[in-house]
Amino acid sequence: MSNSDDTLLSDFLQVLGVPHTVGYSDGRFLAMPFKSLFGLSKLLTEYGVDNETLRLADKDEISALQPPFLAHTGRGFVIVTDMDADRVGYLTQGVAETMPLPDFKEAWSGVVMLAYPATDSVEPGYRGHATIELANRAKKWVLAASLAALFLYLFITNGLYSHASVYGIVLIDLFGLWLTYMLVQKSVKIQNAAADRVCGVLQAGGCDSVLEMKASKFFGIFGWSEVGFAYFSVSLLALLMFPQWIRYLAACNVCCLPFTFWSIWYQKFRAGVWCTLCVCVQASLWLLFFCYLGGGWLKDVFPLRIEFFVLGLTYVAVLLGLNRLLPLIDKSDSPMNDNPQ
Repeated sequence: MSNSDDTLLSDFLQVLGVPHTVGYSDGRFLAMPFKSLFGLSKLLTEYGVDNETLRLADKDEISALQPPFLAHTGRGFVIVTDMDADRVGYLTQGVAETMPLPDFKEAWSGVVMLAYPATDSVEPGYRGHATIELANRAKKWVLAASLAALFLYLFITNGLYSHASVYGIVLIDLFGLWLTYMLVQKSVKIQNAAADRVCGVLQAGGCDSVLEMKASKFFGIFGWSEVGFAYFSVSLLALLMFPQWIRYLAACNVCCLPFTFWSIWYQKFRAGVWCTLCVCVQASLWLLFFCYLGGGWLKDVFPLRIEFFVLGLTYVAVLLGLNRLLPLIDKSDSPMNDNPQ
């Protein structure tokens, strides 16, 4: 199944078995001034795919067509992938769906585009585009491997492995970072299937509802998702780079705990909806507290030294930087499934 962020052209080429790269194909599709069947037909021709558009007056004739093909419905164009005497299978915006054949005929306008790929049908410049796409994919893996290697180096060389409680602290920080990362994505309207699944555990749509409320912003300026991401990211990096500051990390964690009571109270009595990601973040803060407490890291915190205030300034600096960065994120950066009409 194709990615739901792919365009109609990429989805259709995937079903037709035509070698192509998603980036180039999406770019060509989105560059069309007017997304029409005529424009899509010209694009398919560039790929060496012969095609024709028909308007069938008798909708029963659809049974004689050989999938895959494009069919126009009230929801736009769908890619019919398979069909039998009772049902029709199709892709809409990259998602596989089925419908009883009579219902599909009723929704279908009678307009179809048939495509006839040849054995040599291929994207123009496919080899070069594929090389670039492979390199772009490799960048993600190289970044992940580099971060993992750096993490292990700091964890081992700083002797963090010798304290059982630190394992829990690191794991919870990583978990909290993942949770708040998904919250940040939701706050800037970036689709994340994993976040949607997690958010639906307590209440469908609860995360979106809470994030749209005025109370989801700290002083009306910073989103609580940004505050959480800054907290967990700085806490993890500080622990890895300055493990001697762990007592001050524990003190910062204690300062965060009153917020957890307010958050749960607000969702229960004021918002009337539950944000699963938010609840998980609050639970993570308490789990961190018990790890710090169990490891004895809350002892000898006072008197507070300059390191505690440096840590606090670091939280603020990262939060301010993240707050300035997020508005620059182009929410329309991902290719959309614009269907030609």
